[in-house]
Amino acid sequence: MMWLLIVLLIFIFQMITILILEFRDPSKAVAWMFIGIFIPFFGFVAYYFVAQEFKKRTKIRSQGSRLFQEIRGHLWNEAVIVEKADEMSNDEFLHEERLFNLLTHLSENPITGCNKSGVLTDGKAAYQAMFEAMETAVDHIHVEFYIFRQDVIGTKFQDIMIRKAREGVKVRVVCDGVGSYELKRAFLQRFKDAGVEFHFFLPPFIATLDRRINYRNHRKILLVDGKKGFVGGLNVGDDYLGLYPKVGYWRDTHLEIEGDAVYFLQNVFLNDWKLASGERIVDMSLFPAHECVGKEQIQILSSGPDQTWNAVQEMCFGAITIAKERIWITTPYFIPDSSIYEGLKTAAVSGVDVRIIIPYQSDSRLVHLASLSYVEELLLAGVRFFQYRKGFVHAKIIIVDHLLASVGTANMDMRSFFCNFELTAVLFEQEPIAHLVHDFEEDLKVCSEMQLDTFRHRTRLQKAEEILCRMLSPLL
Repeated sequence: MMWLLIVLLIFIFQMITILILEFRDPSKAVAWMFIGIFIPFFGFVAYYFVAQEFKKRTKIRSQGSRLFQEIRGHLWNEAVIVEKADEMSNDEFLHEERLFNLLTHLSENPITGCNKSGVLTDGKAAYQAMFEAMETAVDHIHVEFYIFRQDVIGTKFQDIMIRKAREGVKVRVVCDGVGSYELKRAFLQRFKDAGVEFHFFLPPFIATLDRRINYRNHRKILLVDGKKGFVGGLNVGDDYLGLYPKVGYWRDTHLEIEGDAVYFLQNVFLNDWKLASGERIVDMSLFPAHECVGKEQIQILSSGPDQTWNAVQEMCFGAITIAKERIWITTPYFIPDSSIYEGLKTAAVSGVDVRIIIPYQSDSRLVHLASLSYVEELLLAGVRFFQYRKGFVHAKIIIVDHLLASVGTANMDMRSFFCNFELTAVLFEQEPIAHLVHDFEEDLKVCSEMQLDTFRHRTRLQKAEEILCRMLSPLL
C-alpha cells in the first residue's frame, strides 16, 4: 500500500505543478493535466521538456532586441516610416486610429512606404519567381524555411545556391531542426563544400536538453541582395507543387516584396541567424539604399518567443473587432484561442460577413478533428465555413473590410499564435487586397459550404473524437 500512496502523492504533485505553472492559460493546463492522467509519469516528463519556459523566452527576446537596436537608426534613416494614421494611403485608417496604434505598438517593425508587392497564388508561380530572383543575386542570398525537402524542388534550390556561392555570392541558410529533420548528411555536405553556410534552428536533441523543443521556426523567408524578399505559406518541396498523389493540388499563397519592407524581413532573418548559428551580424551593407519602387505601405509582423507581444494573434483580434463589412479567412488549421473564437462569433452575430475556408481533407487528422469541434457553434452564430475540395489549401490569409489583408506563415491556431516563430506581411493598399479578394472568390468556386443541419448529423463517434482532440487543441 505504501507504494500506491507514493504514486498517488507524485501524481498529485504533478497536477499541482501544472496548475501553478500554467495558471495564465487554463485551457493549456487542462490539456496537460489530461495527458498526465492518461500517461501519468511520461506525461509530466513531456510537459517538463515541451511546455513553454518563460526564462527561455526572455533570453531569446533579449538577444533579438539587442541586435535590432544596433541597426535601428540606420533603418529609420533609410526607410519611409509611417508614424501617424493620417499618413496612411488607405483612407479607411482615418477612422481607425486605434487599430493603427495597435499595429505600430505590436512590433519593432513599423509600417513602411515605398513598397511593391506581388501575390503568388500557387507553388509553380512562387518557385519560378524565387528561382528568377536568386539567379540575379550578386551580393547575398538568405534562405529560411520550416521544411526543406531533399527532392526535385529542394535540389533545384540547392543547385542555384551552390552555383551562386561559387560565383562569390554569400549564401546563408536556416532550416528548422524538426521541420527539416529528413535532410541527409550528404545533402548538407554539398552546401558545406560549396561554401554555403547552413544551420538548423534548434535541432531536436539540443533543443530538448535545453527545454526549447516546443519553439519551432515556422517562418519562410527568401532574401536576395537585401532588395527583394519573399514570405508566405510555401516551404520547399515537391508536395507544394501538388506532386504527391495523396495530397493532390496544393493551394498556397506567397508574396514577393520589393522596397522598404525588405529591410525588416532582413532584420527578422538576422535575428534568426543569430539564434541558429550564434553569429551576430551587424552589417549595414545588407540593408542597401534603393530608389522608391512603389507606393504600397506594408508592415512585417513577426511573432514568437523572440517578441514581446503575440503580434500575429493580436493583429488578428484587433482587426476582427473593428470589422464592419467582412472577415474572410483562409487557413489550413483552425484552432482559435478563446478571444479570436468569441471575436468571430460576435462579428457574425452583429452582421459582419464572416467566411472561413478550411481543407476538406487535412494532412493531420488530429488537427482536422480539433478544427471541426469549433464549427457548430460558429455556424449557429452565422459564420460561414467552406471546405476546399480541389486539393489541400495551405494558404494563410486574412482580409478585413477594405482596410487590410495579411499573408504569412501563421495558421489560425494556438501553436502559431503563442509558440512558433511566425511571420506575416500586412498589406494596406487596395490593389493587393483586391487581388486576394479575387483569389478568395475563386477558391470559393471549388469549395462546398458546410450546412448546420447536415453538420449536426455527424456520428457520435466523430463528435467524441472532436471533443477529445479539442481538449488537446492547445498543444496541437
